[in-house]
Parts: sequence; C-alpha cells; structure tokens
Amino acid sequence: MNENQKHKPYDLEERTFQFAKHCREFVKFLPRTAGNFEDSKQLIRSSGSVHANFIESVEALSKKNSLHRMKICRKEAKESRSWLRLVDIGPDLSLAKERDMLVNESVELMRIFGSIVSKKE
Repeated sequence: MNENQKHKPYDLEERTFQFAKHCREFVKFLPRTAGNFEDSKQLIRSSGSVHANFIESVEALSKKNSLHRMKICRKEAKESRSWLRLVDIGPDLSLAKERDMLVNESVELMRIFGSIVSKKE
C-alpha cells in the first residue's frame, strides 16, 4: 500500500470533496494558456459535479433517482479524467505527478461508482 492509499477517506462524500478540492488546487499551478483556461474551467465543473451528484444520490427521494445520480457521478469522474489528460502541464514534473495522482483518483472513483451502479441495478 502506497502513501496515497493510506490516507484516502472511506467516506465517499469526503473523498469526492477532496477530489474536487485537489483539482481546484491543481489548476492554480498550470501554465496560463488559452487551452488550459478552458480545460481548467471544465475540470473544475466536472470534479465539483462528482461531489454534488454524490450528495444528491445519498439524499435522493427514490432508488431510481439515487441510481441516476450515481451514474452521473461515474460519468463526471470519467469526464474529469479526460480534462486532466488534456491540460498542458508544461515541463513541470511535479505537475505531472500531481496530474497522474488525480487521474488515478478519477479512475478509482469511476470504478467505485460503477460497482455501486451494478449492485443497485
């Protein structure tokens, strides 16, 4: 188990919050380019949507709505991964490492939400 896995919260609400927060911190250090400006905005939206839709899923009034929101969580995590892969990090290796960690977290979230969806269906 690596250091990153030791500190991941089991509480998905906190984990999705931390993912959105780390994405926001990450974009602050990206090179200022037109592409990064647009891609960063999309990353901020999709990572925040993972968290918001997870809360909506937990608080849903019906099982059907809860399942629908969980599917949106999975979709938004996948979209976040795409935006992370698109941003230009420039020559900064520490940004590459941070991006890789965020990509891995988005993949793990996709798998978690996928598993929840398959169990609920």
